[in-house]
Amino acid sequence: METIVERAAGLDVHKAQVTACVRVPGRSGRAQELAEFETTVRGLLALRDWLQAQRVTEVAMEATGVYWKPVWAILEDEFDCLLVNARHVKQVPGRKTDVSDAAWLCQLLEAGLLQRSFVPPKPIRALRNLTRYRKAQIGERQREANRLHKILEDTGIKLDCVATDILGVSGRAILDALVAGTTDPQLLAELARGRLRAKIPALREALVGRFDPQHALIVSAILAHLDFLEEQIELLSEGIAEQLRPFAAAVELLCTIPGVKQRTAEVIVAEIGADMSRFPSERHLASWAGQCPGNDRSAGKRRSGTSRHGSKWLDAALTEAALAASRSKDIYLAAQYQRLRPRCGHGRALGALKHSIITASWHMLTTGELYRDPGGDYYSRRDPERTTRRLVAQLERLGHHVTLEAATA
Repeated sequence: METIVERAAGLDVHKAQVTACVRVPGRSGRAQELAEFETTVRGLLALRDWLQAQRVTEVAMEATGVYWKPVWAILEDEFDCLLVNARHVKQVPGRKTDVSDAAWLCQLLEAGLLQRSFVPPKPIRALRNLTRYRKAQIGERQREANRLHKILEDTGIKLDCVATDILGVSGRAILDALVAGTTDPQLLAELARGRLRAKIPALREALVGRFDPQHALIVSAILAHLDFLEEQIELLSEGIAEQLRPFAAAVELLCTIPGVKQRTAEVIVAEIGADMSRFPSERHLASWAGQCPGNDRSAGKRRSGTSRHGSKWLDAALTEAALAASRSKDIYLAAQYQRLRPRCGHGRALGALKHSIITASWHMLTTGELYRDPGGDYYSRRDPERTTRRLVAQLERLGHHVTLEAATA
């Protein structure tokens, strides 16, 4: 293979050790050096010094779980580091050892056959850690709320059939009273506040159950855990707001997209960054995010069109935004959803909305322009004659005779 990188290094990273292979020019062709280092800070500093002594310019490593992160943090300031997808670097059959893995990775880098994965800069990585952990805590809060619903079902109390949110002001007051030992439905129903007071008769019926001390113990533990999670989510949100100060303009831009709110915009910035120069076009970003159909053709036949796997955190944020936009009125995204859903189904129509949102995000972060909505009547305005023919055909299928007359200006 032709040599593209004169001084290359390949790292096979594990939890406790790193096997390094360096290929440099030698007296008779290419010389190869191998070494093994521990993944402690002292070991990684020794690895950095050894690579510098070999005058290495580029270093490649596979994305193996989270084990690559401390190695990357030590080497990224000194070398041009490449993080590659392990699925793209297949080992030669019958040669599966740490040494052969590192050597094969180094040879591929030397020949320029590796495609680097997107690794955002340090500020974005720090922001990404915060937003992902906050999302995990929000999910844990939802799971704990589901446990609360189940334990109330076990007691026979049907509070959730009357109150929309059992963790609202009224619901929380009733639950606290139950934990404190009050089981009289008349007294519990009087704790309702606001619009729920109109449902006091239904509340009295719903609050009749068998709430014993064991239930009180479990519910009190669930409520304490929910309070703790709420506090942690609030602290994480404050940390995210502080980390987002340099990217406040990008968040404000993204919030102008229908369906994209503050938290969704924060996740988008944390996952793709604010600098779109890493993605040559909006198509590259949509492909990296896994928000476009797959391209698999062979022998003139189109095979699977399944989308590639992207960031699950970004996909979840885009799904929430697309669902919110699909329920809005008189906007382009809702019109796009209504146009595609009868033909493609809910899932694919939602995927098209996610593609539109990520495409708009690329353009807005590149140009700095606000989102300009084409309007809910975009498809009608784009081809009015086609819309007229479709509506006339629909009326004729219903048994009507249609005569069109142009309206005067």
